[in-house]
Amino acid sequence: MLRSGRRPRSHAEQMIFNNFQTIIKIKDLIKEPLNDELILKLHRSMTVDTLEDPDWCGRFRTNKDEPIYVKDKDEHILYEPPTADKISGMMKILYNYVNENGDKKFTHPIIKAINLHFYLSYIHPFNDGNGRTARALFYWYMLNQGYWMFEYLTISRIFIQAPAQYARAFLYTEIDDLDLTYFISFHLRVIKIAINGLIDYIKRKQKEIKDIAYHLKKYPEFNNRQKDLIRHALDNPDSQYAISMHQNIHNVTYEAARRDLLYLAKEEFLTKTKKGRKFYFVPSDKLYKKIKTHPVQ
Repeated sequence: MLRSGRRPRSHAEQMIFNNFQTIIKIKDLIKEPLNDELILKLHRSMTVDTLEDPDWCGRFRTNKDEPIYVKDKDEHILYEPPTADKISGMMKILYNYVNENGDKKFTHPIIKAINLHFYLSYIHPFNDGNGRTARALFYWYMLNQGYWMFEYLTISRIFIQAPAQYARAFLYTEIDDLDLTYFISFHLRVIKIAINGLIDYIKRKQKEIKDIAYHLKKYPEFNNRQKDLIRHALDNPDSQYAISMHQNIHNVTYEAARRDLLYLAKEEFLTKTKKGRKFYFVPSDKLYKKIKTHPVQ
């Protein structure tokens, strides 16, 4: 979906799309001060087209809204957030913690980002999407502090995969007079898992790229865009490629993208097909054989 540029087709795909778009937007916001405007931008970006009531998107709870509760799967109330009239004051404390560097002692940026994650979740300022926005705020602060690698860590996925552990870490902190040790410890474990996952992914991709690069030496006429597409096609034989998609991925002109794909089709690495009035390119049946058997020149 993200590679082809097609629109999300389900609630789950919309959430993935929103998360991807939010990370892109965060990079344009990392020098902005933390305030209502920034928080609402994050919430709107993370929740658009996913909420039960579209009116909730990009706004704080008010006294006109129904009271909200955090419940478990059996509908037992686990946590009752502050009432809507307290949100404004509590959010100002959050902003001051970042903007004025009010803490007298040094706090490591990762710990501070985790504190922000917890506190926004604790305030629960939105009718829905609080967890997603809190995680976006965590990413924002890490990038704000120069930890660029966090852009590539799949922390949100790990949280979603361990909802019980996440809930326990939050509740233990809330019950024990807001002792953040529980939440910080859990969050650091998640970060470690995400970093190890990224390292494993990089090692795996390096091996794949090295192997494919060896075979692509046989084709010195291919540019890097074409080589990247071939690598993707070998891993994803059911994929289809449009000129506009290739153009957007590599940020080139339409004509350059068109030449790339037409040449690959001419050399039988791709097959040109038509759906309606639009042309697509799919991996050729000969692709794997051509890559593996073409003699080195």
